Amino acid sequence: MPSNVLVKDGNKYGGKYVATKSFGDKKVISSGKDIKKVYDNAKRKGIEDPVVFYIPKKDVVQIY
Repeated sequence: MPSNVLVKDGNKYGGKYVATKSFGDKKVISSGKDIKKVYDNAKRKGIEDPVVFYIPKKDVVQIY
């Protein structure tokens, strides 16, 4: 089964929030530990409706 890659260079964003232009765009516009700052920074860069999500650290199990 093919993997679903959400962002380019995802390994360097482990443990951070990232913002992209859309779910189909893999280029990170903004990143950081504070979700509001990441969102606000993407808005300042001209992204009208950024998509923000968390990238877990590698080899860490996430239970939801």
